Amino acid sequence: QVQLVESGGGLVQAGGSLRLSCQASGRTFSSYGMGWFRQAPGKERDFVAAISGSGISTYYVDSVKGRFTISRDNAKNTVYLQMDSLKPEDTAVYYCAARSRGTNWYLPRSYDYWGQGTQVTVSS
Repeated sequence: QVQLVESGGGLVQAGGSLRLSCQASGRTFSSYGMGWFRQAPGKERDFVAAISGSGISTYYVDSVKGRFTISRDNAKNTVYLQMDSLKPEDTAVYYCAARSRGTNWYLPRSYDYWGQGTQVTVSS
């Protein structure tokens, strides 16, 4: 069982930055691939970024490439999402998720555990 707790959301102006953190419980954090998803009101939960257990491989949705960076610190059981050049369309609840196996990083159903989410609001 893995418990995930996100933090770092908030209100920021367009062009600003935020760094989200996701703290995981358990002693096998490095065995889990980690992902960030987001969900805007009335929309589906969409993939944002993911990182392999070792941190070597990363994946991004096209709309955030060059603006967002996912990273992890396995010694701290934490995954991060650095978000720069934020846009109003980035406004959503952001969720982190953990997966132990599988090949598709982009689908929510590929993930086993989810955090409660943190709100990110970007004003224009």
